[in-house]
Amino acid sequence: MDNTDWFETLREKGQGVVDALGLGHRPWMQEFAQLGSVGYAQGWHERNGGNASMRLTTEEVVALRYYTTTNQQNPWVPLGVEVPAMAEECLLVTAAGCAMERVAQDPARFMGLVQIDGTGAYGRVLWGFEGGGRPTSELASHVVIQGARKEASDGASRVVYHCHPRVIAALGSVWPEDKALITTRLWKMMTEAIMVFPEGLGLVPCEVPGSLELAEATAEEARTHRAIVWSRHGLLATGNSCEDAFGLAHVVVKAAEIYRDACALAGGPDLPYLMTTAELKRLAAGLNICLNEACLAE
Repeated sequence: MDNTDWFETLREKGQGVVDALGLGHRPWMQEFAQLGSVGYAQGWHERNGGNASMRLTTEEVVALRYYTTTNQQNPWVPLGVEVPAMAEECLLVTAAGCAMERVAQDPARFMGLVQIDGTGAYGRVLWGFEGGGRPTSELASHVVIQGARKEASDGASRVVYHCHPRVIAALGSVWPEDKALITTRLWKMMTEAIMVFPEGLGLVPCEVPGSLELAEATAEEARTHRAIVWSRHGLLATGNSCEDAFGLAHVVVKAAEIYRDACALAGGPDLPYLMTTAELKRLAAGLNICLNEACLAE
């Protein structure tokens, strides 16, 4: 008896034993759902602010096949963009309009599984969004960014996490839209910064949330950067896992908070003992880190 027959027999004789395990209790689904909770605890998710997606592995998709069978006749809906790199992929995504801290409380309602078709231009819901919900309004952005990161990382990057830290939104009002300047200032705030994002930060000028223009501009930055600042909006962090993406966001935000606190202590933006570029390079050399020179402002 092969594995498929074994599962079928278990399903018939156990009267739903497989279903009783609960889709939302899969460890990797719980990890994804908890992104909103830990981000909310940091103050990064006001009301329905923020969203997230995770591209599933083949093994994870196979593990869900019995939960999605009844929904495989759901209609394909145009994404508004075509992303061949995401053809036939499956994404866990948060629901539109939901408070991020509630995702872990009711995963079947506040998140869902979306399958992308063979062209990368259509998607359909296979599970979740119970009670009439739908995927995040920035679904197209997630598909485009996931595709860019998938190609840039040779398939390793799977998580896209978007949040609204107040200090990141505030930067747009005090710093010019210059990613080299922003990156260098944050690198100089704490040694952990060059260790966590040595490739620097991407930057997208203020665009309409959920727009194709925002998605495409972000995807371009995502080809060379894992974390991207959305000017006057928030932060987008990517990673090979939920922990990876959240940790990256956390370090970027902490570096920005240190800059804010240093300015408050100094009484202004002129920091008398700011780390020099030469010191930054010396630290990088000592840690065997290759800094992205394109993001280094003197």
